[in-house]
Amino acid sequence: MNRPERRSALSGCGLGLRRGLLGHLEKHPAEIAFLEAAPENWINVGGPLGERFSRLIETYPLVCHGLSLSLGGPTPLDFKFLQKVKNFLHRYKVRLYSEHLSYCTGNGHLYDLMPIPFTEEAARYVTRRIVQVQDFLEQKIAVENASAYVALSNEMSELEFVKTVAEEADCYLLLDVNNVYVNSVNFDFDPVAYIEALPKERIAYCHVAGHSREDDNLIVDTHGAGIIKPVWQLLDTTYRQLGVIPTLLERDFNFPPFQDLLDELRTISRYQKKHLRQHQNRLSENPEFTATTIHTS
Repeated sequence: MNRPERRSALSGCGLGLRRGLLGHLEKHPAEIAFLEAAPENWINVGGPLGERFSRLIETYPLVCHGLSLSLGGPTPLDFKFLQKVKNFLHRYKVRLYSEHLSYCTGNGHLYDLMPIPFTEEAARYVTRRIVQVQDFLEQKIAVENASAYVALSNEMSELEFVKTVAEEADCYLLLDVNNVYVNSVNFDFDPVAYIEALPKERIAYCHVAGHSREDDNLIVDTHGAGIIKPVWQLLDTTYRQLGVIPTLLERDFNFPPFQDLLDELRTISRYQKKHLRQHQNRLSENPEFTATTIHTS
């Protein structure tokens, strides 16, 4: 099926749409280029809150990042829910819909994102489900590399699994830079090598966030703290290796003063502008240089 190409529909820095941030977002700070919302949190919302949501996204481009599709789950896909998502995407002219490479259903809803075993069988299973979703929605989706805390299989590496699924399903990737860093500590791999090996042509946009270090060899992805230096450095590496990709700051709770979030967005913007300048300099020195992908539309 021919699906609309929406990968380059974003640019700049975005922020996750949380109810606790609505008042700040309604002031339309210039640092924010787009918003991301979980459709589950807004599909059935009406009244004054729904009106505020509608007014807000008249100003900001919107992407959606799902929480409950359970692409790796053992239960059948919920097409009644997917129809609601499809209606929501159409109603609000959503630029892109993404989900996690994980699962959250078993005998009921697990209310957490559980890791998928990195096996060829699981890759085929998840691929089939992504294709079903894309066919139903009549558009490509993006899938996000998930954080994890226990290894379920060593048949494939995480990188091999992610690349295989993206290629076989012909979908986009939502690259969570913080999750790469978290898993590199939890499972002892080189995060830079991981980033360098990703298929940059499939990356729709990035996530960056804070986390909680529980032990020397254990980090928990929380989205509840500021971004630390090694994650900033990995984002810098991402732009250098893969291009200046639209990037969203995730903050789900424990909100700091809003100015602190704007400062983190400004940091993202500084990295983006630095690599744009470097790319333009390389182009001027060598017109045939095409190694960096830039999302500018």
